[in-house]
Amino acid sequence: MITYHTFDAALLEQVREIYAAEGWNAYLGDDEKLRRAFERSLYILGAFDGETLVGFVRCVGDGEHILLVQDLIVSPVYQRQGIGTRLFRSVWEKYADVRMFQVVTDIHDPVDNHFYQSFGMKKLAEGDMVAYFR
Repeated sequence: MITYHTFDAALLEQVREIYAAEGWNAYLGDDEKLRRAFERSLYILGAFDGETLVGFVRCVGDGEHILLVQDLIVSPVYQRQGIGTRLFRSVWEKYADVRMFQVVTDIHDPVDNHFYQSFGMKKLAEGDMVAYFR
């Protein structure tokens, strides 16, 4: 049975295993940087099979005017079981009153785009906005 609860950087090794399994290698080069990122996150909710972390959602921001879903990831073996939806819905409801609730995903990934659109999310351009990055 999958359970859901918050966690912190103490589970960083399990976090790294999930990132590696999904090929999210940008997070894997500097353990101390990853630890600081988790320690400074606004909210982290994990999905657990017993004591094993199998997925999580990690948010950054102030929780009032801005919230960015930085990571939503589920271990490959546990995908297609509704875990990602439950994690995202938990954050969606917890931060329902945040003015700007954002997530960034690959424009060419039809599964991810459909997933976020199913929650009523829109592309920035639909709100007459544009985002920039370096």
